Amino acid sequence: MKNDVEVSKGDGLAYKLNNRKGLTEKTKDKFFLISILLPAALLLCFTIGIPIVKSLYMSFFDVKLLSMNDYTWNQFANYKKVITDPEFFHSTYITFKYVIIVVLLQFAFGLLLALILNSNIRFRRFLRTVVLLPWIVPTIVTALLWMWLFQPQYGLINYVLQSLNIINEPNQWLQSIDLALPAIIVTALWRQLPFMSTMLLAGLQGIPEQLYEAAKIDGASKLQLFWHVTLPMLKGTIKTVSLIAIIENFKMFPLFWIMTGGGPLDSTTTLAILSYETAFTDLDLGLGATIGAIWLVIMLVVAWLYNMMFKLGSNKV
Repeated sequence: MKNDVEVSKGDGLAYKLNNRKGLTEKTKDKFFLISILLPAALLLCFTIGIPIVKSLYMSFFDVKLLSMNDYTWNQFANYKKVITDPEFFHSTYITFKYVIIVVLLQFAFGLLLALILNSNIRFRRFLRTVVLLPWIVPTIVTALLWMWLFQPQYGLINYVLQSLNIINEPNQWLQSIDLALPAIIVTALWRQLPFMSTMLLAGLQGIPEQLYEAAKIDGASKLQLFWHVTLPMLKGTIKTVSLIAIIENFKMFPLFWIMTGGGPLDSTTTLAILSYETAFTDLDLGLGATIGAIWLVIMLVVAWLYNMMFKLGSNKV
């Protein structure tokens, strides 16, 4: 009996030691994770966090580029000026118009391309590689390339359209009030479509084949398979890549600045262009920071509404 008690005590002691060892391993894992994440967190803080806080602080003062050390509190005059400026609302309209059209077209063509690349077509591995090429090209190079394609006299687009008798004379694509924004939309679509299609393709490949087989046994058509199996299983992927596309295009600057500079007649002046011109062309850093602050708030609200829309959709399902 005494030996049994000693054995029992020994087992309890071993359990406590193992338990302590487990806690120690947990602590080690936590320190390991912190050591990995801390450099990235510090980098984000110094490159994104501090500049955002600095910009928000500057938005409440009169700050000129030629006298950056002279901060004068202006009693929210910057915000009053921005929200009563028609140019700000025009830039907001252009930004939303551009974002909505580009993201919708990206999703539609990206999903179509992903479905094609996920099917049993010949050379699909080669095609998956070729599709990524526009994404590899830097944004600046993309802008210069499409500026050449849209060139009125010797651009390839005008040549093809005239050869097909679609247009009678060359279009001034980037110099036209009506055509400049569509030209940038086409350029952005060409540049960003590979990312959307690749992410959707990855989502398609993650759908279990058994779901399709079960639906086919129940007599589901191809359209029903797409609507009741593919789309619901892709919901998480669609939510993520669409939100990334919204944010990416909301802050799009290089294509607009290089291809049109916001012109002609402000027809392509987005919030990014307006903020830059105000701060570095008009030399008013305070007002430029104010536009950037409101722009940030609008982007956060759009992202929140987008997430709420998906959340409500999930609750209904």
